[in-house]
Amino acid sequence: MNSDQRPPILTVEDVSKAFGGLKAVNHANLEVAEGSITGLIGPNGAGKTTLFNIISGFIKPDSGHIAFQGERIDGIPPHRVFHRGLVRTFQIPREFGGMTVLENLMLVPKDQEGEHLWAAWFLPWRVSRQEDENFTKAEEVLRFLNLHQLRDEYALNLSGGQKKLLELGRTLMCNPKMILLDEPAAGVNRTLMRGIVNDIKRLRQDLGITFFVIEHDMDIVALLCDRLIVMSEGSKLAEGTPEEVRADERVLEAYLGGQVR
Repeated sequence: MNSDQRPPILTVEDVSKAFGGLKAVNHANLEVAEGSITGLIGPNGAGKTTLFNIISGFIKPDSGHIAFQGERIDGIPPHRVFHRGLVRTFQIPREFGGMTVLENLMLVPKDQEGEHLWAAWFLPWRVSRQEDENFTKAEEVLRFLNLHQLRDEYALNLSGGQKKLLELGRTLMCNPKMILLDEPAAGVNRTLMRGIVNDIKRLRQDLGITFFVIEHDMDIVALLCDRLIVMSEGSKLAEGTPEEVRADERVLEAYLGGQVR
């Protein structure tokens, strides 16, 4: 089944957001097919990151609707969006630098028994069992991402690319259904980026995770994405395969038209 035939896992309908006199997102409409790797591209200032922030609950839209797996999520707080299986990474990774790589992953799973004093006192076996399960999961994620050799390294000592991998690993600890990736190639060398691309493809193939990716590097986009959505001036300008989008005169005009942040 190609991406055109898959049902949408995410639907954005007539979403707008203004900051003062600036219309950052302007009646945006788009869908992301379940099981796809869909790219979101456009000139600086097109509204891509603002749209990601709205989808993930960090910003409330002024108008419009967003549905994830058929249920509305617009306006609900980020932690509730997260617990529904829709998670995001950031252009600048937000790791806990003073903790090890393994500890960064162990923090993620929700509803941990050890967070409750009464459970630690009266149900220590349940706390221990859950910690063992989280440890096993973290070890599996680290091996999958080829970070296991850095499990005891402090996160602040990682390279930029390794921090991007760690952030991806943190999303995997909550068994996500969809991941929003904000510029995964930014600050990452080509060799490591090829590994990240392969990891994303394996996660889609093996676990069925859907990816929605903001990226400026068109070589990476063409290598990674099934389909592209182009934003310009806050709304969808074009959509298609990477080849179709590259040949679209409207897209060329938007990029060459000199939009600024």
